[in-house]
Amino acid sequence: MNEKQVHKYVQRYLEATGCSILEKSPHHFAVKLSPDADRELTNRPYYWSFVDRVGAEPETMSYLFVTDRSKFDAKEKAAEAGGEAAPEATTAAADAALGRSFGFLHTSIAGQPRMPREDLYFGSRRLEQLFQASRSGGSYVYLFQEPDKRSGHPLQSTPYTAWLGVNMRVEFACDRKREEIHSFGVSLVTGHCVEGFHDRLQACKLTMKLPSNIHIAKNGISYNRALAVVEQTLERKLRSYDYSWAEDATSRLRDELQRVNDYYEPLLEHAAEDKKEAIHDQYRQREAEIRWQFEPRVTASAINCGIFHLPGIH
Repeated sequence: MNEKQVHKYVQRYLEATGCSILEKSPHHFAVKLSPDADRELTNRPYYWSFVDRVGAEPETMSYLFVTDRSKFDAKEKAAEAGGEAAPEATTAAADAALGRSFGFLHTSIAGQPRMPREDLYFGSRRLEQLFQASRSGGSYVYLFQEPDKRSGHPLQSTPYTAWLGVNMRVEFACDRKREEIHSFGVSLVTGHCVEGFHDRLQACKLTMKLPSNIHIAKNGISYNRALAVVEQTLERKLRSYDYSWAEDATSRLRDELQRVNDYYEPLLEHAAEDKKEAIHDQYRQREAEIRWQFEPRVTASAINCGIFHLPGIH
């Protein structure tokens, strides 16, 4: 990810979690975290347990998220070189006036609130934390497609079908590894399954709120049945693949096991009795490691899923 992609991703995360963006530029965000984002990012379990126990109003933290360090630092240096003495003098005069009117005013109270800086770039700890929070919070969604307001009678109700959308990761592994992402959608009314469901959703404007003048068609199958349809569709698709790579991997596995056997068999024959057990354990461990590394396998796992309500009966 480059700086622009990181900036766009951070903005989407802040908006999705309801954070207050106090200041922003193409290179940074000054934000006050929402309660949900604060729980995910600040690692303050004792504070939030106290807030939950007493029902107090939470005070969330503020951060300066910098998405392009070089440009942000250059801008800050240019601002400093441009002269900040006048504002500082004005601030000092204001503090002096307040002091004459109200007495001594401590600088820690009068100063700006603390706003720690976090540089966000691909590979940084904080950006990885945002990724983890997005994965945990966005694994399951329940959304509706917004209807076209220009069409339809205001008193007419549009039928919507509930779809189970699942994104699957398929991993082909041996001593090499390859991954594929498959997206499936299953109509909970008819049981019809379509591939490339994520691409279809990309063209839709989705919302968490139930739109007006629509009604949800009654489901004809259960969630478990829809998930079984996804698994059967994916299994049929994988059966049509070419698995010559697995045969090659099995051949390499046999060669490696034979190589290890040729090394340990003479070692066991000539070893002392008190050392044979240790050598035999090492032999079995090495054999298990080689099987794990070279043995071909195909695994499928769900990345995320959701219920999507789309217009029409399908």
